[in-house]
Amino acid sequence: MLARRQRYPLQALQRRSQELKLQVDSLLSESRLKGVLDASKRRDIYQRCVQLKQAIDENKNALQKLNKADEPAPVGNYNQKKEEEHNLLDKLTHQLQELAASISRENITEIKAPPEKEEDDDSADEDEEAEEEDDDDEEEESEESGGEEEETEEEEKQENESHSQTSKEYIAVGDFAAQQAGDLTFKKGEILLIVEKKPDGWWIAKNAKGNKGLIPRTYVEPYNKEGSQDSSEEGSEEDVEVEDQTAEGEEVKQRTDSHWNAVRKAISETNTVDVLTTMGAIPAGFRPSTLFQLLEEGNQFRASYFLQPELTPSQLAFRDLMWDAKTGTIRSRPSRVSFILTLWSCKMIPLPGMSIQVLSRHVRLCLFDGNKVLSNIHTVRATWQPKKPKTWTFSPQVTGILPCWLDGDCFIRSNSSSPDLGILFELGISYIRNSTGERGELSCGWVFLKLFDASGIPIPAKTYELFLNGGTPYEKGVEVDPSISRRGHGSVFHQMMTMRRQPQLLVKLRSLNRRSRDLLSLLPETLIGSMCSIHLLIFYRQILGDVLLKDRMTMQSADLISNPVLATFPKLLEQPDMMDALRSSWAEKESTLKRSEKRDKEFLKATFLLVYHDCVIPLLHSTLLPPFRWAEEETEAARWKVIADFLKQNQENEGALQALLSPDGVHEPFDISEQTYDFLGGIRKNAA
Repeated sequence: MLARRQRYPLQALQRRSQELKLQVDSLLSESRLKGVLDASKRRDIYQRCVQLKQAIDENKNALQKLNKADEPAPVGNYNQKKEEEHNLLDKLTHQLQELAASISRENITEIKAPPEKEEDDDSADEDEEAEEEDDDDEEEESEESGGEEEETEEEEKQENESHSQTSKEYIAVGDFAAQQAGDLTFKKGEILLIVEKKPDGWWIAKNAKGNKGLIPRTYVEPYNKEGSQDSSEEGSEEDVEVEDQTAEGEEVKQRTDSHWNAVRKAISETNTVDVLTTMGAIPAGFRPSTLFQLLEEGNQFRASYFLQPELTPSQLAFRDLMWDAKTGTIRSRPSRVSFILTLWSCKMIPLPGMSIQVLSRHVRLCLFDGNKVLSNIHTVRATWQPKKPKTWTFSPQVTGILPCWLDGDCFIRSNSSSPDLGILFELGISYIRNSTGERGELSCGWVFLKLFDASGIPIPAKTYELFLNGGTPYEKGVEVDPSISRRGHGSVFHQMMTMRRQPQLLVKLRSLNRRSRDLLSLLPETLIGSMCSIHLLIFYRQILGDVLLKDRMTMQSADLISNPVLATFPKLLEQPDMMDALRSSWAEKESTLKRSEKRDKEFLKATFLLVYHDCVIPLLHSTLLPPFRWAEEETEAARWKVIADFLKQNQENEGALQALLSPDGVHEPFDISEQTYDFLGGIRKNAA
């Protein structure tokens, strides 16, 4: 049997470059010989340009990673050959760019495309814009050695061209009312100046008064002062599509899918990440945090939302809040998934560069089925030591004055029947750029732990060593740090050492004992939270049951309920230091109770209400307390000082009455929402 011929990596890349050159030459010849191409043929050539550009980029990336040591035998003039290959790939990229630009010009000068093909042309234009941005980035990198003046002139020219193309007047063909903050309201016939065209269909526009905002592109069409809009040659095919598809009264698609809104928002913010990656400030696998974007969309993925009772499909009764007349309290609710998860540590997490300052290291976790988030998103902050900056640790049990956001012990409950149910972990950092002061949130890797095997059997309770993926949870095959490949070569020992250098997360699943199972069964069927706060959540649920089920005059009544605890407690879940204040005050009060008093559930609830009114109510509306801001050290320190001083005064004065009546304590103007609980506005609707 013949011995297998050794592979030379550089030689293989050279062969691949020649193959790509032949394909580019063939495409250029085809575009010249066909004369005037129809729209379908132009689309086909354009798509092949995109595919070839991707293949060239892959070959270029592989070439950049190649080292002389990778060759099985010495290669003469190695660096020169690499440089020649790089120049060839740059030349091919430039040829494809020119071809794509020429096709774009033909598309723009075409008066009108067939209606059934306009959508494809529109998407091709958007793809072209993205390709041109990528090409511009590569040209900037290759021209750095050629002088900064040419690069600056080219950038200014591109900016001027981009501005002249997007700043066009459009006329509204229907009325549009703003759906959310940042939208621009306009009336039919109003003239709008388009400032920026975004690929998701929501453009930035300015009206005659100078107000800016987002508008749906299907509500406007190009405005021609001479009245000949239909025959305007200045409109692009994207404009033609708008003109054909828009009809008076057409409904704009509501942006209710928070999952994909967050994904689109993260994608739109990749410019900053690309800059940081190019600068070497972050590894190539870092991305804008997907779970952070979901949290920013609203309260749909916050614990305060999932803590509220859920209605049945008929919306006539509560699905997960029922009264047990025998025990005189809410009925326990078992769920399909109920266990305790302990975060141990994160190892080999790549370090960001010196150009950004890390404000927080943390892990966000939620229930996930591979497509959708099925629970609230819970955040646990990590600590680290300067001697081991690549290792993050968590507190296995929070007691005393330690903040609850450091609690590595998390309870997890879910009643989802999805066979793909699991836990999505996303490691993240909050950062600030030293040069610009810009703040952001990055994902340092993610991993999905499926909770059931193929037979539907729960995975065992044990410690799991989970290797992180780069990119977003909707990307596959991306490594956190491509410079350390998982595909170890050589001996078994070398492969083991390679795996040890991979970013990983250590977690432990713990089965429940009887006491823990009884406690968790009093919580909502779907919720993730800290174990150190579970007793406070149970108090809230029991008070909720008393008010909604036991004491309400009639079950058909939907009136506002006067109860400041129910009205304000959900706010504490979004302000962890306030939860810590309540936890500390309750622990202090509980230590003074007799054993018989601790066994009396009604007495405990009454005492908890007194502690809540003494601690939380005055603090929540104090003007001395700065608004809560995530990962701002100065704000966190200022808030905790106000909280600590207030708790000390309460302890010395045996209550908050003196602090409330003191002229030094200034509070916000009274709002009825502080006292009233609107359960119809707060409850969750059953998706079924």
